[in-house]
Amino acid sequence: MSTSSYPPPAPPRASLDALLAFAWDTGVFVSADAMAATGLTRSTTIDALDELIDIGLLRELPNARAVGGYRKGRPSRRFDLRADAAVVIGMDAGRSHLTTTVADLRGDVIATETLELDATRDGPDERRATVLSAVDSALRAAGRERDSVLAVCVGVPAPVDSHGASPDHRDGFWRRMNPDLRTMLEEWAPIVRVENDASLAALAEGSVGAAVGCRDYVVLLAGDRFGAGVVIDGRLLRGAHGGAGELVALDRVVGVDSADGMGLRLTGWARDAAAAGEIPTGHPLAGLSAGELTGRAVLELARSGDAWSRGIVDRAGALLARITAVFGSVYDPSRVIVAGAVAESLDQVAEVARALLPGEVELAVPELVLSSLGAGSVAAGAVCAAVDSARAGVLHLGVAGPRLLGTAG
Repeated sequence: MSTSSYPPPAPPRASLDALLAFAWDTGVFVSADAMAATGLTRSTTIDALDELIDIGLLRELPNARAVGGYRKGRPSRRFDLRADAAVVIGMDAGRSHLTTTVADLRGDVIATETLELDATRDGPDERRATVLSAVDSALRAAGRERDSVLAVCVGVPAPVDSHGASPDHRDGFWRRMNPDLRTMLEEWAPIVRVENDASLAALAEGSVGAAVGCRDYVVLLAGDRFGAGVVIDGRLLRGAHGGAGELVALDRVVGVDSADGMGLRLTGWARDAAAAGEIPTGHPLAGLSAGELTGRAVLELARSGDAWSRGIVDRAGALLARITAVFGSVYDPSRVIVAGAVAESLDQVAEVARALLPGEVELAVPELVLSSLGAGSVAAGAVCAAVDSARAGVLHLGVAGPRLLGTAG
């Protein structure tokens, strides 16, 4: 959360916290529903509901008699969360792209924009300016302004500690990807959260993806570089410097040898084979330019039954099995989820890996599944995290909070 010159507000009453949490998870409700869910007395419930209306977080709807749902006795008051009272922003701030999503307080998307970046121009000042420009552009597309923003969450391809900072790196890459973005955004946003991109993918899978209802899982981002988001006992692991899912250790795993991702490996293997003259004469890949030799082309040929391409798929499956086994040995997850844009194409690779896993893992073999969230998993996780942070922090903001629709100021 951002700092402010105002004195810190008093902690919200437990009744407000309880009723707001109930409203956030519920559709239209009546006071009796809230009393039953929270265990509060009628008078306490009504007082807290009225206070949340005054703050601008709840709205009172026409009563049951007015909408034709009640005919006898005193009609019940009906309430609903004002999901449009403010907005949250979730951003996937990759090295070569920025995907920015503006959503309401329930996480329903209002606007999304993607900006392609020149990956060679990633200086700290330029990156900060680009992030701010992308935020403002998405807000314009949503018809909102900065002062309507309650929470922002940004995912970056770097370890991130609990304060939103990234550690130093040999070539400075991590801090170029996260040039103190939290401090910059806190200049105007009430609640700011910066997270590792794979960690946000893990939050997305747990909220709307392949890990719903699962308490022990690893999400493996498998594009240009491998990264992991780790959830154990229902908690996202971070580590002292945010490195719980950082996979530079793969450099030291025999048979893996680097953190280069699956998409990069498949493309590299095809191009290496072409350079070494190992692609058979007359093969569909023979004679293609380096730019046309991609991992996706190899996977499509293997799916059509091409034996040479199937050999690369088998190699990729062995790689995925070995990486999954590392997670199985270190974290003991019940599920490993392969995510990212490349995941939808890896069905054959995953099939090979599943067959090899029993010989790789000493503990129980984790279930290996492919994400269905595609390239949007990090952005979706950023929105989920922004909503979670908004829920946890909005009542603590006092006068430093956003301008809520329908309230003064």
